[in-house]
Amino acid sequence: MSSQATTETHQAAGIIPAAPWRLSALSVLPEWQLAVTFNDGSNGIVDVSGLVNGPDAGVFAALRDPAFFATAYLDYGAVTWPNGADLAPDAMHKEVRRCGIWRIVD
Repeated sequence: MSSQATTETHQAAGIIPAAPWRLSALSVLPEWQLAVTFNDGSNGIVDVSGLVNGPDAGVFAALRDPAFFATAYLDYGAVTWPNGADLAPDAMHKEVRRCGIWRIVD
């Protein structure tokens, strides 16, 4: 797996999520991290390793496979995976703006 993969955006033609906390760019990094950029220009790192590898990972357990984790994409400004797992962009935005990184734990 490459050290960084830029993902594509999936959304209906002509619909652009305008909220400042919606994501405009996403790159998958090693060790269950994501580089994110929001509509308002804020950017930072989201570390989901604690969530993915935690004992109560649930739907996020599938992301333990680095190849599957790398399939992350943006769907209407939110990070999503093919199995339906997704991350709340508003909470992500708040923490990234506050300190530049969001470490999600289960």
